[in-house]
Amino acid sequence: MEAIVLAGGLGTRLAGVVSDVPKPMAPIHGRPFLCFVLDRLVDSGFKSAVLATGYRHEALSGYFGDAYRGLALSYSVESEPLGTGGAIRLAWERVGPREIFVLNGDTYLEVDYEAMHAAHAAADAMLTLAAFHVGSAGRYGTLEIAEDRVQGFSEKGRTAPGWINGGTYLLAPSLRALLPAAHAFSFEHDVLEREVSRLRPHVFRSAGRFVDIGTPEDYARAASVLCAH
Repeated sequence: MEAIVLAGGLGTRLAGVVSDVPKPMAPIHGRPFLCFVLDRLVDSGFKSAVLATGYRHEALSGYFGDAYRGLALSYSVESEPLGTGGAIRLAWERVGPREIFVLNGDTYLEVDYEAMHAAHAAADAMLTLAAFHVGSAGRYGTLEIAEDRVQGFSEKGRTAPGWINGGTYLLAPSLRALLPAAHAFSFEHDVLEREVSRLRPHVFRSAGRFVDIGTPEDYARAASVLCAH
C-alpha cells in the first residue's frame, strides 16, 4: 500500500495560534501533527508515501527527510497553488498508474486500511471514501448515502448528526483520466461532487478517532484526542 498525503495547507485560520509553518506541521505536544498521520501509515504496514507540498515545503523535507520510522518519503512540490486536485495529480506522477490512498495531512482519522482496501476491491469501486459519523455536521456537510454508495453531498450549516467525508480516499488507476486538465482545481468540488453520479463513491465507515485541525478550537482539542489511550 502506498499513500499520497496532502501537506501543502497554509493554515490561514490558525494564524495567531500557530507559527508560520504549513498546517500539518502545527505542533502537538512538541511533535508536528503530521507525525500522528504518518504513524498510522507506518503501523498499518505502508512502505512509502508521497508528501504533496507547496507552501514552506522545506519545513517538511527538513524535518522528515527521506524516511520516517522506516516509511520511505518522497515529495511533490507545487511551484504555485494547485488546489487539492492539482496536488493529487502532481503527486500521483511519482507513484505511477496504480491505486493509491490519499489522505489530508491536517486531518487524523483512524482507518483500518487493509479492511478499506478489501471493501474497495469487493465493491469494484473507482473511488472509496472513508466516512466518519459526527453529532453535529454543520461545519462539514453530510454525505447522502444509499447502499454504501455516495449519492450526493449536503450543504454545510445543517447541525443534525450525520456521516461526513473523513478526508481519506482510495483511488483506482482509472480515476486519473477523470482529473480535470485545469492547472488548479479542487478534488472535493470539481471531482467528487461534480462527478458523483459517474464515480458512485463507495463508503467505508470508520469508528476510530477523528480530528481536523482546521480551526483554532479543533486544534486546541487535538492533543487530548490524539494522546488519549
